[in-house]
Amino acid sequence: MNDDLLQEGFALALHESARAWRHALDRRLKSLGLSQASWMSIAFLARAKTPLTQSELAHRLLVEGPTVVAMVDRLQHAGLVRREIAPEDRRVRRVSLTPEGQTVYAEVKRIAGAFRQEMLDGLDAAELQQAKDLLQRLQRIIEKSGR
Repeated sequence: MNDDLLQEGFALALHESARAWRHALDRRLKSLGLSQASWMSIAFLARAKTPLTQSELAHRLLVEGPTVVAMVDRLQHAGLVRREIAPEDRRVRRVSLTPEGQTVYAEVKRIAGAFRQEMLDGLDAAELQQAKDLLQRLQRIIEKSGR
């Protein structure tokens, strides 16, 4: 197989497997009544060391600012997040999980962990490590290229 076909096949497999993974996990999390963007936001906020600005959250979700504002509005209305004015700049809003949001995150984490174990359980640990290393290296290359 020539390099072009191999690279094209890899890129397609990477894209399709990531999409299939997200959709399958989304189906599992449907019972929580959250969209994919909502549960991903909750997960990003839960794992952040400090409350995120709406711009930081938008960057992590790879969406535009107005999109994240509307989503945070919905999550705030549901009692899962709160917005606070940043002490260093009154124009900036920081977003954090409420106790109810933490409870939802625990359930997201439980469901996602069971899904991950079910999908990966029969795979060889050395192959998983090699694949993880490759994907992390690819991510660094992409981030370094700025594209």
